[in-house]
Formats: sequence, C-alpha cells, structure tokens
Amino acid sequence: MRTTLLAVAALAFLRIVIGLHFFLEGLSHVRDPDWSSAGFRKAAVGPLADFYRSSLPQTGDWSGTLGAAGSADTAAAAGLWKESVAKTWRELLARRTKLVPLSADAQAAADKSLETAENELAAYVASIEDSLVDYRLEVQRLAGMQEKPGATAIPFERERVAKKRGELAGRAAGWMKDADAIGTKLVAEWDRQLGSDTDRRRAAAASEPTALWKADRFVSWSLVTIGACLVLGILVKFNAMGGALFLASVIASQPFWVAGAQSTYDQWVELAALLAIAALPIGGWSGLEYFLKQWCPLCRWCAGGCPTPNEVTR
Repeated sequence: MRTTLLAVAALAFLRIVIGLHFFLEGLSHVRDPDWSSAGFRKAAVGPLADFYRSSLPQTGDWSGTLGAAGSADTAAAAGLWKESVAKTWRELLARRTKLVPLSADAQAAADKSLETAENELAAYVASIEDSLVDYRLEVQRLAGMQEKPGATAIPFERERVAKKRGELAGRAAGWMKDADAIGTKLVAEWDRQLGSDTDRRRAAAASEPTALWKADRFVSWSLVTIGACLVLGILVKFNAMGGALFLASVIASQPFWVAGAQSTYDQWVELAALLAIAALPIGGWSGLEYFLKQWCPLCRWCAGGCPTPNEVTR
C-alpha cells in the first residue's frame, strides 16, 4: 500500500506539535519549584476522586483521626492528631541530629524548642475545639450521605456529596496550614541554633519529600521525555501510548457524566491524535526512528510496518 507524501508530512506535523506541547508543559513544571498537582487532585470528581486525593499531603494523620468517620469523640481524635503531628517533628529532629550532631547545650535547646511548639499546637487545638466538634459532626453526616442508595448514581446526590466533601476539605486544610506554620517556625528555631550555613544546608536534607512531590516530579519528567521523543521521532509508538495514558488519567479525574465535572475537550482531542500516531505505521517515519531502527530492536518494533521511501508517493 502506497502512502502519500502529504500524509507522512501531516502526521509528522501532528506528532511534532503534540510533542512540543508535552515538552513545554513538562519543562514549565520542572522549572517551577512551587508547581504542584494538588489543585488538580482536589478538583477530581467521579469514582476515582478518592484515589486522586489519596496522595494529597496532610499534616500528621488527619485522615485517620479528626478526618475519619468513627465513634471516637472529638477530644480523643484531636489528641491523636496532635500526637501524630508532634511525632513527625520528633522524627525530623532525630534525622537532623543524625546529619548534624549537636552539642549537649544545642540538643537541650532543640528539645526545648520542640516542647514549646507542642504546647503551642495544644493551645491552638484547644482554641478551635468548638469548630472541630462541628467538623466531626459534618464528617459523620458526609459518611451517611455516601452510604445512602443512589449516592453515586443520582446526579443530584453526587453533587451534594462532592460539595460537602470539598467544604470539609477546605476547613481541614486551613487547620493543617496553621499547624504547618508552627512546624515551620520550629524548624527556623532549630536552624538558628546551628553554627553555620553549611550545617543548615545539611540539616535541610533531613526533610523527606512527600509522596505528592515525588509523583509530581515523575509526571513532569515523563512529560518532558515523552514530548522530546515525539518531537525527535524516537520510539514514537511507545511514547504516543505513554502520552495517551497520561491524558486518559486527566480525563478520568473529570468524567463528563458527573455533575460539576470540568471540560476535558482539549484532552480528548490530543488523546485521539496520539492514538492515531501510535496506530498508523507511518507515525515515526519522518523522525530519527527511521534511521535508528536498523540497529535498535525497540525502534524496529515501534516502527513495524513503516513504509520504505519507495512506497511514499506524491
């Protein structure tokens, strides 16, 4: 079967344009240290919403204490949450001390700062006790709404559940942010107790990256890699399917049949284009893959069925 030169050029143009989009998007995320997919995950709706939100960072074990629908009273749940937050601070201090050993006086000062922060957290939790009681009641109410028949099948019920979940998430985020501020002040106090900038930089390495940060870095570099390979025409089928799977994950976070879902038309268009690039045998003909397939087994597989120059006509 002969393939026209116009078809080859059109598919190459489509591949390069989509590749540039992926590459530039990924590069912008890599360059921006403050970029995070937290907003995207919080906005997720539909059956997979809980999965997307599972990677969101939280201060202490909020979801297992105050955010959990259970029989424990508010005071007990608040106590467990305070202990989980204090535990993360103690573990951080232990890791910092391992990297930068402290003198006896410095260790005593660090422990004193930790005690002060724990007392400040306890006072803060006591000041919002009434709000936490109301929050816990709303968490129980949300659990009841989710257990009702039709909670996921009836659009009106789905919208109510999503609205209530978003409202509770916003309230919890505010309280966790305040607790984070106490932790940030504690770390700053520990840094002031160190003798040099070198020690401070070494101690900063004790802060472990969150699961969300790791996932965001993986996605960002994956977009850069997929985009670059599509532009250059390397392993086109493999990278086109990788891009298609990424877009499918974005679309799955906003299923069109769920009330309140955001529009994903752009992602649908690119998804269809990537599937066409992956399926058609001339997807990588005009890229480096055509020249590499002679010695690279993966390229030969990805370029299976590619036409020879004699099979391309005007």
